Amino acid sequence: MAVCYNHIGFRAGISMTRPSVLRAEQPVAPDHSVSLSGASSPRRRDLVFVVNPRGANGKTGKEWKKLLPYLRSRLGGDCNICESLTSGPSHAIDITREAIREGADAVIAVGGDGTLHEVVNGFFWAGKPVTNPSSKVANSTALGLIPLGTGSDFARVFGWKNDSHEAVERIARGLTCEIDVGVVHREGEELHYFINVADIHLSAKAGYYASRYKRFGNLCYVIGALRAFIGHHNKDMRIKVNGGEWETCTQVTALCIGNAKYFGGGMKITPNADPCSGNFEVVILQDFKWYDFILKMHRLYSGTHLSVNNVSSRRVHTIEVEEVSGSGNIYVQSDGEHLGFLPRKFCILPGAIKMIY
Repeated sequence: MAVCYNHIGFRAGISMTRPSVLRAEQPVAPDHSVSLSGASSPRRRDLVFVVNPRGANGKTGKEWKKLLPYLRSRLGGDCNICESLTSGPSHAIDITREAIREGADAVIAVGGDGTLHEVVNGFFWAGKPVTNPSSKVANSTALGLIPLGTGSDFARVFGWKNDSHEAVERIARGLTCEIDVGVVHREGEELHYFINVADIHLSAKAGYYASRYKRFGNLCYVIGALRAFIGHHNKDMRIKVNGGEWETCTQVTALCIGNAKYFGGGMKITPNADPCSGNFEVVILQDFKWYDFILKMHRLYSGTHLSVNNVSSRRVHTIEVEEVSGSGNIYVQSDGEHLGFLPRKFCILPGAIKMIY
């Protein structure tokens, strides 16, 4: 379902303090064209809002309806807005691809990390960025976010809260930065993209179960972790970093590949990751027992766990991961979405998307 309006727009040129996480900033200023009279006039900008009305147990849809009047009055009359409501899994991917091909100036995800994840995947097709055939500029469509979901972990990197009015102000300012995107490879399968954190084994299994309990809000992550612990065994894995030699990591509990810092409803699992750095932070937890998580949970949430025994961290551009025993039952997820099982290869695409901040 898509509804388009004629009275929403960017207002660019307002200065703001540049966050340290950002590589660069660009005001998203209106394009200018020459009218038949020879005078210069601003071109209306096209914004597509991708809304998951069922997100956060239906709360996203209700909040979006409340937000629309303010959105229209605040952003003025310079642009067109298209409201696209998703109808099911992967629909946001299709909406985003169509919007970019039609020349949208920005696609804005309205919802949680799941909606943002799908929109990011919509920026790519068959291993390449989706483009507008009429545009001479690469990456001409920007990505925006109004965080209204359960976890909103990516928003935490920028210090954003689930505050829709604050998000509208960001869109009004129209400043953008280039952010990195992770890509997940598996032979014989389509490429998959992520913007936040990809993870393997216990944490991915916990995420798989948590997705079934979203109706309980952030409590779903606790329930998912408890379910994942049942029958869990640490596993030996092999990794290949930046195309080097294979290394064996024994008794791996979880392996996390961070483009950004947070997952699981606020757990700062890859605390040094920066989505504008051009590399991942990989954190490996080895030989953890169930009681280790109870005793060290506060350190995982605060991001101070890197000094704990059996926790290691490194910066990488690419990492391949496979299980030594080849059982085929080691879970993999990215941005909280279940992808299947090992083996996988993870690569980074530096500065792949412009994001409104």
